[in-house]
Amino acid sequence: MLELTLPAFEYKVKRQSGSVMIFDIIRKKYVVLTPEEWVRQHVVHYLAEVKKVPVALIAVEREIALYGLRRRFDVVVFSRQGEPWLLVECKAPSVLLTRQVFDQAFRYNITLEAPYVAVTNGVKHYCGKIEPARGFVFLDDFPEFLS
Repeated sequence: MLELTLPAFEYKVKRQSGSVMIFDIIRKKYVVLTPEEWVRQHVVHYLAEVKKVPVALIAVEREIALYGLRRRFDVVVFSRQGEPWLLVECKAPSVLLTRQVFDQAFRYNITLEAPYVAVTNGVKHYCGKIEPARGFVFLDDFPEFLS
């Protein structure tokens, strides 16, 4: 796997039916370890271990309705009040973070209305806050989770 710029973490993998599987601490099950999943797992562990987001407030790969279509977001952090707080769109390390990736994240956020949105391929990360008067304001890092 390509080396990512997110911190390393302890993980459990196994081989099943010819696929390498990684244990997801949020979904509490083994999932196929694709390049995108490798990034997703790094993001989840970064949020939980570095940003101190309670794992109970992190959702992974859940379905949402968007313009009558079913879509799946990668990672959403919820506030303690149960409102979407941070949406993270994850791509494989080989995927460039183009306008289309940002557009996808912002389309998902039409439904979610999270104040923070991030896109990452594990190597580069862009995160910002949606401010009504200024639009999308880039941050240097993922936001601090306030307990």
